[in-house]
Amino acid sequence: MSKRSASPDDAPTPSSKRARSEAYVAPEPESTPGPVLEGHGEDLDDDEDVAFSAPTRQTAPNVGYEQLYLDTINRKRLDFDFEKLCSVTLSNINVYACLVCGKYYQGRGPKTQAYFHALQDGHHVFINLETKKIYVLPEGYEVKTSVLDDIKYNVAPYYTRQEVARLDKGQKPRMDLEKRSYVPGFVGLNNMKANDYFNVVIQALSHVTLLRNYVMLEVQTDRDQLAKRFAALVGKIWNPKLFKMHVSPHELIQEVALRSKKRFTLTEQSDPAEFLIWFLNNLHISMGGSKTKPRSSIVQKIFQGGLKIESQVITAKPGAGDRLRFEDADVKSQISNFMLLTLDLPAAPLFQDSNKSNIIPQVSLLSLLNKYNGIQSQEKAKDRVRYRLQHPLPPCLIFHIIRFTKNKFISERNPTIVTFPRTIDMSDYVEPNPNLYPPAEPIYYDLVSNITHEAVRKRDDSVSGEQERKVWRVQVQDKGSDAWWNIEDLYVDKERSETLFTKESYIQVWERRKKANV
Repeated sequence: MSKRSASPDDAPTPSSKRARSEAYVAPEPESTPGPVLEGHGEDLDDDEDVAFSAPTRQTAPNVGYEQLYLDTINRKRLDFDFEKLCSVTLSNINVYACLVCGKYYQGRGPKTQAYFHALQDGHHVFINLETKKIYVLPEGYEVKTSVLDDIKYNVAPYYTRQEVARLDKGQKPRMDLEKRSYVPGFVGLNNMKANDYFNVVIQALSHVTLLRNYVMLEVQTDRDQLAKRFAALVGKIWNPKLFKMHVSPHELIQEVALRSKKRFTLTEQSDPAEFLIWFLNNLHISMGGSKTKPRSSIVQKIFQGGLKIESQVITAKPGAGDRLRFEDADVKSQISNFMLLTLDLPAAPLFQDSNKSNIIPQVSLLSLLNKYNGIQSQEKAKDRVRYRLQHPLPPCLIFHIIRFTKNKFISERNPTIVTFPRTIDMSDYVEPNPNLYPPAEPIYYDLVSNITHEAVRKRDDSVSGEQERKVWRVQVQDKGSDAWWNIEDLYVDKERSETLFTKESYIQVWERRKKANV
């Protein structure tokens, strides 16, 4: 017997599957002249103990049968958001998706998982999740028709520069397969268990224009997995041809869990600020950035700025009458880089008002920003510290409002409401530099997204009383219509711009205006 040439798509198959294939009888060849056949139907090796005769493989469908099996495709069952792993072998190599039931299988040659699935279940149309080529099994020929282009597009959405340039000029509502309306860019992300902290960060970053445009146009297959999966998720969030009106971040969060050594997972809730700084630093490395050279990737070019830190040691010596006499020490100055700016809330009041109700204090964002005016000082350990931003400011600023403090016993939350406008002038917090900016020239930033926190009380039978559960939401702006959307996992609702500040702001993303006019 002649040896069968090994197919590149062949993959090992359990013996149980091989045994079930013994009952399969190859069909007689048709009498009509057909296409040229490949040598996939030759005999098995002499040492095989199972008499398996695979059908001959075709390079093209028979004349008149170009649309064969295409009517069995069920788009409502297709979901390309999950990790590309074979449902039998759990391998991520050469994975195909069945377009009838939506399951993933490895390979398409004889004795592969997809091949046996076609024989046993009668599902014949598969797509390669890497090349996006569609095949009919067990015949093995490629389907070349524009009817299936929408399926290929949903596997990995792609955009032209003209399409990306129009994203911020207003998105028209679209319809999914269930006739539900959604707006591209403002769709929910699935919360599989406790990954709401992850969802709000990804939603906020997907609306940063410079970062979104870069990953949708420039991130290619030679990039690291973290960059590729982030780019794929951003592309799906802005997809105008979604089969369903929400997206699952499963692929990206699996890569994050692996890279962070399970510090950030989908089963345990984490702090969005901690995840954000970790994600930006690792995305910087994933996009070819250097650990030592500043602004060596698009991530740092967008978010990284300079901060001048002046510190002075607090000293005191005994004077006359056993009184302490304070002395001025030398001021040390250094320039440090930052990716986000922390804002400290004033201490929350401990007492109640006359009506026995809790007081919810308010503070303006501009007063919190005085931390960086170079005048207001803070005491840290034995030092007095002052901060001042440096020219040039980055295209995007991220503010982290410190709401949670921990000690040896408990974690406390500060419920102070931060009021803020939608446009701020950062020139008062930047060290004057006449060579780069004329004096008193405003530096305007517009609010893009606002991540909020809400403490929801829930009954816990394991302990006495109630416990607080953290709920994370994000408010994002539609730059084309100046409307705002409030997104909590799968729930997307419009938000009034006048009431944005009524929530407990936790992370804010601001974009610098290209023109210095209001």
